[in-house]
Amino acid sequence: MAQEIVEVPLTGKIVSVNVKPGDTVKEGDVLCLLESMKMENPILAPVDGTVTQVEIEVEQVVKPGERIAVIEY
Repeated sequence: MAQEIVEVPLTGKIVSVNVKPGDTVKEGDVLCLLESMKMENPILAPVDGTVTQVEIEVEQVVKPGERIAVIEY
């Protein structure tokens, strides 16, 4: 199966994680919420598939390029 690696687009803090390994997601589902500059930015699933890894947790400070999740499709 192919894998899609979802990465952090901007510096911020994770305020919620909505998926766990094994979850099935559809394109456009919210994987997590990232707070940056006092705005909450939803990080969306780019493809339909199954989440195989989640590499973030609530309150974690993240930088662009860090891995959020891996989705197999």
